[in-house]
Amino acid sequence: MYSSAAATKEAPQSLPQPSKMYSKAKLDVWTMFNRAAAQANAVNLGQGFMSFPPDKLVIDSAIEAVSDETAAQYAPPQGRPQLLEQLAEHYGPLVGRKLDSKTQVMVSSGANEGIFCALLAFLELGGTDEAIVIEPAFDQYKPNIIMAGGTPVFVPLRVQSDKDPTREIISSNEWKLDMAELESKITSRTKILILNTPQNPTGKVFDLQELEQVAAIAKKHNLLVISDEVYENLYYDDNKHISIASLPGMFERTVICGSVGKLLGVTGWRVGWLVGPQHLITPCVAAHTRTTFVTCTPIQDATALAFKKAYANDYFNIQRSEYLARRQKLMAAFDSVQLPYSVPHGSYFLLVNAARVRIPDDFVIPDYVSERGHSFELCYFFTVKIGISCIPPTEFYSNENLHLAENYVRFAFCKTDDVFEETARRLQAIKQYIVDV
Repeated sequence: MYSSAAATKEAPQSLPQPSKMYSKAKLDVWTMFNRAAAQANAVNLGQGFMSFPPDKLVIDSAIEAVSDETAAQYAPPQGRPQLLEQLAEHYGPLVGRKLDSKTQVMVSSGANEGIFCALLAFLELGGTDEAIVIEPAFDQYKPNIIMAGGTPVFVPLRVQSDKDPTREIISSNEWKLDMAELESKITSRTKILILNTPQNPTGKVFDLQELEQVAAIAKKHNLLVISDEVYENLYYDDNKHISIASLPGMFERTVICGSVGKLLGVTGWRVGWLVGPQHLITPCVAAHTRTTFVTCTPIQDATALAFKKAYANDYFNIQRSEYLARRQKLMAAFDSVQLPYSVPHGSYFLLVNAARVRIPDDFVIPDYVSERGHSFELCYFFTVKIGISCIPPTEFYSNENLHLAENYVRFAFCKTDDVFEETARRLQAIKQYIVDV
């Protein structure tokens, strides 16, 4: 199996060697479990890509945009004017102010590149600047901070519930951020706080009180907040997505990150954006010109067209109701085998507590999996033996906090009904491996 470490070992020592950051890199979790899923012919509930086609209005927008010959050349680095205007209109109500599309919005090559540009723009090289990451966290935050020259500092969410999460269903909003712990991690070098709500992988939606507490800390310590809001439309039950940028005194110190991949179900389009005050967006655009320079022109135009059609067709409300139905189907499958989970009130992931699953002694787990811990072993067992691929949420933690998720596995519900039906059928096989402890 390929790994960068293996490639380095084979390279003659007389040739230039890769940097330590990449020569020591382990096989990424997505490749590991996508390969395992393919080899085992597993139902793939691992990576968060949609198994259903985009809505017709999205496809029609793409066809129209690609057919326009004026979209065949470079776009302005900040983004196509028509998309910038749509984004300003979309986010204005979310932050409670009229936005200037010419100065307060930029387009990036995916949300990840947008976050990376914000980190590049505000972290000084040398590792002296620190950025706080709330765990579990999207696995790109840490390397992006390091690549931008900063040092990541981690603060975990912790389950605070009267229930036993190994046996009972809990709410994703019972994953709580200890504000005193958060503030204890802030030093004179702390410059940035990355906030993700609705959250991947817990499904937590930060409520107003929590956001007000985070905002107070950010203002007290003069922190820039990068607010990753890519799941902004996927909130359920009695929860509502609130952008921290809408709180008093926070727009001036917040960069919002969004993504067409999550909003319109086209993860392969790789178009994201940043929204914020001019004094924050301008340096982010400068960083963008030194990374990808520009973002794909016709896909920007397709996104702008799709936004217009989405509002005209009540797309976002329909999308949310469809995801609610998908969530229910996946939760019902785990209810049928009495495995508990955190009910996700946002995003499209389900965290299942598999503490009572016992892997047989004769089940062979490769060393490259077992060396990554129990959560990886559980996911490999689900993928290869049960035939349902999933992702270990420990991948979203620093080493010091891995223990908080070692019994959890993450499943995506951005899938079709036939996938849920097959999942429910295959999942019955897990019953024989569940024990009472």
